[in-house]
Amino acid sequence: MTRLHAGASSAVEVRTRSAPAGPVPDQFCWRGRVYLVLEVLSHWTESGGWWRHAAVAALTSGDAMGAPASDVGATLGTVGMDDRVQQWWRVEAASGRTGSRPALSSAGPGVYDLCFEETTSGWSLARVQD
Repeated sequence: MTRLHAGASSAVEVRTRSAPAGPVPDQFCWRGRVYLVLEVLSHWTESGGWWRHAAVAALTSGDAMGAPASDVGATLGTVGMDDRVQQWWRVEAASGRTGSRPALSSAGPGVYDLCFEETTSGWSLARVQD
C-alpha cells in the first residue's frame, strides 16, 4: 500500500551522514518515532518550473529581443529565480532502535520518499510504501 503525505504533518527531522557523493539520510524522526535508514534505494533531483519565470518568458516571447546580449544576461542575473530544486531519496527504513541495531516493528521495514527542498533547507516525507 502507498500513502501520500502533504502539508505540515509531513515535515520530518533528518540526520545525514557523509558519503562520497554528498550527505545522505541516515535516520529521520516522523510522528514522534525515529526511523533508521537501512538502505538508500534511489536518489534523484527535481528542478522547479524555472521556465515559467517572467524573465525567461520575456526571452522566449521576444520581449527581450533587440536588447544587447549583455543586457539580457545582466537582467536575468539580478532576477534571482527560485528554481525550487528538490533532492529526493527513496529509502528503506525501520522504526525504533536497540543499541546500534534497528528494532523492527511487527510490520517490518518500509519504503519512504524523503525530500530536501534547497530553497527552505527543509525536509519532508512525501510517500510511504508498506
